[in-house]
Amino acid sequence: MNKFRSRLLLGLISVILSVLFGLGLLLGQLFQKFYADTVHDRMEKEARLLALYMESKSLHSDMFRQRLNAISDMLSARITIVDRDGKVLLDTNNYVLIDKKRHQKLIQTLLKKEDESVIFEEEQDLYYYAVSFWQRDQQLGYIVISLPMDAIERVDEQIWLLLTFSLTIAFFIILLLGIKITNQYTKPIEAATKVAMELARGNYKARTYESREDETGMLSQSLNILARNLQEMVRTQEMQQDRLRALIENMGSGLILIDQRGYISLMNRAYKEMFHIDPLDYIHRLYYEAFPHQEVIALVEEIFMTEINVRKQMLLPIGIERKHFEVYGTPIIGTNDEWKGIIIVFHDITELKKLEQMRKDFVANVSHELKTPITSIKGFAETLLDGAMHDAQTLEYFLTIILKESERLQHLIQDLLDLSKIEQQGFTLNISVVDLNDVLKEVIVMLESKANDKQITIEWTSNTPLCYMYGDLHRLKQIFINLISNAITYTPAGGRVTVYVEKDDKELRVHVSDTGIGIEQKEIPRIFERFYRVDKARSRNSGGTGLGLAIVKHLVEAHHGTISVKSEVGVGTTFTVHFRADACADD
Repeated sequence: MNKFRSRLLLGLISVILSVLFGLGLLLGQLFQKFYADTVHDRMEKEARLLALYMESKSLHSDMFRQRLNAISDMLSARITIVDRDGKVLLDTNNYVLIDKKRHQKLIQTLLKKEDESVIFEEEQDLYYYAVSFWQRDQQLGYIVISLPMDAIERVDEQIWLLLTFSLTIAFFIILLLGIKITNQYTKPIEAATKVAMELARGNYKARTYESREDETGMLSQSLNILARNLQEMVRTQEMQQDRLRALIENMGSGLILIDQRGYISLMNRAYKEMFHIDPLDYIHRLYYEAFPHQEVIALVEEIFMTEINVRKQMLLPIGIERKHFEVYGTPIIGTNDEWKGIIIVFHDITELKKLEQMRKDFVANVSHELKTPITSIKGFAETLLDGAMHDAQTLEYFLTIILKESERLQHLIQDLLDLSKIEQQGFTLNISVVDLNDVLKEVIVMLESKANDKQITIEWTSNTPLCYMYGDLHRLKQIFINLISNAITYTPAGGRVTVYVEKDDKELRVHVSDTGIGIEQKEIPRIFERFYRVDKARSRNSGGTGLGLAIVKHLVEAHHGTISVKSEVGVGTTFTVHFRADACADD
């Protein structure tokens, strides 16, 4: 903008100088001509006045000569009187220093000119003027007045000096006024230009002053309105972009954006976490080079070719796992049917598939578990009705089996009801202060007969004589009855079951160990599933329902605890229940 102001000032100075130079030349010529005309008129009047004076005077008297010299001094001019032939009669011979012959020659030249009575001698800058004089109506000769031009030249110099001085002052005055006016009009333009440049750079907070009410003020006002509108638009756009970015980044499904050329331009956090990938391996790469799964590449190609929405379920390997995804792809069509790209959304439905499979397994297992005792009861009942009831020994045997199967059926239904009740959101515990040592002693007493039948020894130890905690007495008994009962069931005759209570500053632990058959490592993650049995035949023959450990896990978690398992096949298994330190009550 300084260049614009400099150019404007340079142009203004050029115009001012041109105008003042032309005006100076014009005024100088006018003043010079005016002064020259004034001198000429004065010489003419003075010469005619002298001619009138000489009409009654004698040219040869000494008085006239003295008077003529006095007039010459008054006029500061040389007065020469010649006859009609140009012969010099009288000459003051002062003021004009010129050779006599040259002087006479100039007078002769002047008298020969008929159109004018003035001559300039350029070599010595002399001015000659001639006028005729008369006496008694008879022309006697001419009066020639001559004077040097240096006086006129001095006046010309003074005129030019005065003009130069005046025009110089006028130039600076006009220049200052021009600079002031230029600044007055260029500063708002400069400010508006700076604001426009800031707006072009993206700084929409820039503003300019609105101190004037003319066109520049209207420009500043309009520019500020534009800046405010742009700032509001950018703020709205940024807010929308932030919302969209937050939505994309925090949505639970994975998202991939592919542009119209097939390059991946965007992916969200969920996709990165689902597939455990580095974004640098995907962004700005072609989809068929980035995607490792051929099913996804085929889906993208189908959308590119058909330009319609595509929805498919896929089972994709991710590391050592295989996950189920519902993949939804849709083309992005802009205005005027312009192809923008493709959006691919990956919904992880692995848990849904697992839940669906668990539901199917649960229905199948429940049906199977219910069918077995019902079939046994029905078969023995039909056998008794067919005539076996008349044999007392057979009748007692069959009724014993029917009772056993009925109890098993009752236990199964009760476990299902307990599990359903525990899994409900409104399930609560009846919390009270419980001595865990007493609970374990009661449970051991309850299961001692079962252990004696298999000649299994139950040992109980504790590192603290009193172990009070906040818990539900009934549910705690249910937890340890299941754990100790399972330990007895899966421990061969002559084995040992150990219950050890361990308390420290961090937590309260109860270990239930046995010397049973053990559990393979690959089966440990599934032992808390419903109806899952390590040894199906032994568990079913013992009357187990396959729901005990599932109930135990839920009840432990309801007490804000955890349960862990360590096992070795052929050596034994240890279940450890962990209660937090804040669950312990003061002794």
